[in-house]
Amino acid sequence: MKRFKQLLMYVKPYWGKAILNGVFNILGSISSLFSLTMVIPFLGILFGTQPAVHDSIPFEFSINSIQHNFNYFLTQTIENHGAASALLIVSIIVVLTSLLKNLFIFLANFFMAPIRNGVIRDIRNVLYDKILRLPLSFFSNEKKGDIITRMSNDVQEIEWSIMSSIEMIFRDPLTIVIYLVTLFFMSYQLTLFALLLLPITALVIGRVGKVLRKQSNQGQRRIGGIISVVEETLSGIRIIKGFNAEDKMNQRFKSMNHFYTQLMIKLFRRRYLASPLSEFLGTVVLVSLMYFGGTLVINNKAELTSQEFIAYLVIFSQIINPAKAFSQAYYNIQKGMASLDRIEQILKADIKIYEEANALSINQFQHSIEFRNVSFKYEEEYVLKNVSFKIEKGKTVALVGPSGAGKSTIADLIPRFFDATEGEILIDNIPIKKIKIKDLRALMGIVTQQPVLFNDTIYRNIAFGVEETTEEKVLEAAKVANAYDFIMEYPNHVYTNIGDSGDKLSGGQKQRISIARAVLKNPPILILDEATSS
Repeated sequence: MKRFKQLLMYVKPYWGKAILNGVFNILGSISSLFSLTMVIPFLGILFGTQPAVHDSIPFEFSINSIQHNFNYFLTQTIENHGAASALLIVSIIVVLTSLLKNLFIFLANFFMAPIRNGVIRDIRNVLYDKILRLPLSFFSNEKKGDIITRMSNDVQEIEWSIMSSIEMIFRDPLTIVIYLVTLFFMSYQLTLFALLLLPITALVIGRVGKVLRKQSNQGQRRIGGIISVVEETLSGIRIIKGFNAEDKMNQRFKSMNHFYTQLMIKLFRRRYLASPLSEFLGTVVLVSLMYFGGTLVINNKAELTSQEFIAYLVIFSQIINPAKAFSQAYYNIQKGMASLDRIEQILKADIKIYEEANALSINQFQHSIEFRNVSFKYEEEYVLKNVSFKIEKGKTVALVGPSGAGKSTIADLIPRFFDATEGEILIDNIPIKKIKIKDLRALMGIVTQQPVLFNDTIYRNIAFGVEETTEEKVLEAAKVANAYDFIMEYPNHVYTNIGDSGDKLSGGQKQRISIARAVLKNPPILILDEATSS
């Protein structure tokens, strides 16, 4: 319930539309109720039991006043024009109220559409924003495919399961309450008897829904694993083929897919149980009510006439469908809440790299970068221990050492991709933790061991991170990075798309584009992490 309240917080910006949705749902339920109550005069006219009323009373907005004057109107119609005309009038009223009911339902859904889709858009925006702000250490511990699953499948599951059910939650309880209040006024005895049976129904439905949520969570984790395997396959297809590992990867994928399929079979079987179970329980309640109420009417112990009792049953039967939809919504919500839990894990993940409230804003590098007794560890083992050095502005410094010595770690500590476990790093004698993160990183151009390129044009890849530039500046940066010649060989030059992760380029070409990107930025601090290895 707490999670569901958190989800409803996303509905808050759309409260105006939510109120209109509720208003039109109420009007739709009232219109439906009017059409159902027309069963009473219809049966009365048909069987000749309609009470004759020869005197009208002053109209008031009350059930007694409306009922009395309507019976007076029917009596006048029957006496002056015949019973057939009265039946025609009742039928026209049913058609008109049905028209109004469906009009109000359309208007309710009209205002629900922007709520439903707007909430999903907002969740995607918040989730993506949080992913951008999470530290690199988070992605080291999580599978990329699982994160993609949460961004796509889990958000979509909320759309299908929870947001579609919110329509029912806004509509069906209102309908049920309006009908129950009407039934209570018609016969409090029968209504109290029906209410005694409803908690048993809710208990059975809640029991099944609890298991459904648990299985849904497992299912989302399984599909995350499957997408991770697919992502790894696409990224490493060259190695898979080179080592003849197609069968090995195929078997791994089939095994994970099989377990996921078996789990989803169980989940859908429980989900499909919702509708027949709720319908069966509703039928049991209705038949019990028919028997109990029927005996009261036969023995003249009820305050209802026969035609009113039939109308009572007709109205009560209309509660079954919204109650059935409400129980289905409950099942769907339990399934969707598992996805919401997985999304919440990202939204509540610790950012770790925090910016101080009174952080300094700087826009230039003047003197030096200094490490003072810096130690760092990813987990238990120290990668760096009491490292101290100073790099003056304008100097080029190379860090030399074996693989795993901490060269890349030092490069990652300067822009605060990670924070030092002990000691401090200073720029111009200012600890970098006291500088605004965006300002700190704005001073730097970074070229990593593995070139990071996007599925876009050469121009956009080189200009990435620069707000405004020109084609001439991009080409100048390409010349400095030794990329100009191969760029001009393409028919579209800098406007050539380089494919996913730059797969249309060779390893050396990728690194030259990465270097050109750093050159175009023209930063006062340039960090090259084995940028010329290819």
